[in-house]
Amino acid sequence: MDLRPKRGGFLRAFGCAEFIHGFLSGLGPNGSPRIDPSIGAPQSDICHFYKRALMRATALDQATRTEEKQARRERRSIEPANIELLAEKYLARMPYKSWGCRFHSFVVYFSNLQRLGWVEPTGREEPSAFQEHHPAGPPRRYFRLTEAGKTAPASLWRNPRRALYGDG
Repeated sequence: MDLRPKRGGFLRAFGCAEFIHGFLSGLGPNGSPRIDPSIGAPQSDICHFYKRALMRATALDQATRTEEKQARRERRSIEPANIELLAEKYLARMPYKSWGCRFHSFVVYFSNLQRLGWVEPTGREEPSAFQEHHPAGPPRRYFRLTEAGKTAPASLWRNPRRALYGDG
């Protein structure tokens, strides 16, 4: 199985849409918090937890490879405690903005899921930090999975743009 992308893109530990599906299902994927699926979550929170989960997965992968090399060099067994320490060290050094997508890209991507009818606003809103300085600013809107989103096949969740636009 070839793990490299066929055309462009980045190799990620997990996809954005798959994370959104798991997160809004209340599963708490990849170490993210569990939410109540009926309440949902705001886009900014989903994006934040996606980026943090990607960072954790990358740090753990990096730490595992480093510990494997070190153990092989020292001719000893792999120690999980060393992996955890290295993962924390790598995670502390990772800049937040360099992982995953930018928020605007996430919002555009999330709108594809809305167009497919897989996510919908719950009607719950709360004031955003932006509104403290600009009262006419947009509130934080909560989103949840729709029935169509819950029943959509995993193959379509892996590539929602293809589901929306076809093979193109």
